[in-house]
Amino acid sequence: MNLKIKTLLAGFALAASGIAGAQQTLLNVSYDVAREFYKDINAAFVPAYKKATGKDVKIDQAHGGSSAQARAVADGLDADVVTMNTTTDIEFLAEKGVVAKDWAKRFPDNAAPTTSTMLFLVRNGNPKGIKDWDDLIKPGVQVVVVNPKTGGNGRYTYLAALGYIKKKGGTDAQAQEFLSKLYKNVPILARGGRDATTAFLQRNTGDVLVTFESEVESVNKEFGKDKVDVIYPSISIIAENPVAIVERTVAKKGTADLAKAYLQFLYSEEGQEIAARHSIRPRNQAIVKKYADTFKPIKLFTVQELFGSLSEAQKVHFNDGGQFDKIYTVK
Repeated sequence: MNLKIKTLLAGFALAASGIAGAQQTLLNVSYDVAREFYKDINAAFVPAYKKATGKDVKIDQAHGGSSAQARAVADGLDADVVTMNTTTDIEFLAEKGVVAKDWAKRFPDNAAPTTSTMLFLVRNGNPKGIKDWDDLIKPGVQVVVVNPKTGGNGRYTYLAALGYIKKKGGTDAQAQEFLSKLYKNVPILARGGRDATTAFLQRNTGDVLVTFESEVESVNKEFGKDKVDVIYPSISIIAENPVAIVERTVAKKGTADLAKAYLQFLYSEEGQEIAARHSIRPRNQAIVKKYADTFKPIKLFTVQELFGSLSEAQKVHFNDGGQFDKIYTVK
């Protein structure tokens, strides 16, 4: 894959060369349900980087709700890279001067090497007969979702449900009525994707978990393949997973070259293959076709198509006093 990425400032490279003899450490601050994916990425990247450069590196990772993680980085957490599940979280860091203003142009595909979508996990045997979004508003169905104010998982869930009504020709009023009914069936808002999965499977909360497609693999590994059934709704949203170098940290630590190589690795054939094995949709279409059994056909829409951008959706729906606050009262 031809990566047309501008060379980073020579001063960064000079700083890196000054500590070439020492083992460098890189901190990847990421969203909740990407934990297992990045464990495998790190295990593959470290020897690949050693082979290419002769340098030993150590990769640390930190996971939580995407927006909470972004706030932690803005408040001083020394991430070298951020790998998030919503562009708004990286835009927030760009506004704070923590990542480059043109971060989305530093890597291909708007600096999003992978995508995902939202689907449903239900109890084994699907006792409530859940097949599509309409089933989530039925009386007696409890839905586990992430708080859209703290995690991208939650924002994409909300927008996917809203988009479902809009794509079927529903009005704004009908969409809001649907969302209001949906969130009345939410017993508690989880902080992040992994918190939601824990509530659903360990605390036995709810009848259906709305989460990223990529969480399926983690659930199967951790809890066993007979614990949940996977339900693909008729319509869902494309969720881009954007990445960026944290300029503030790499300038201080001299890790610009390492950070760049790490994020480039996500676009490599090996990185894309690892993504597919974790049910994260690669950009490499040949690998998508290879994993056709994993990535089921589903009618997908983009954020831009219905909402303009995630930033616009954030202002309308998720900022304080927005549409979400009008339909949900914290319990």
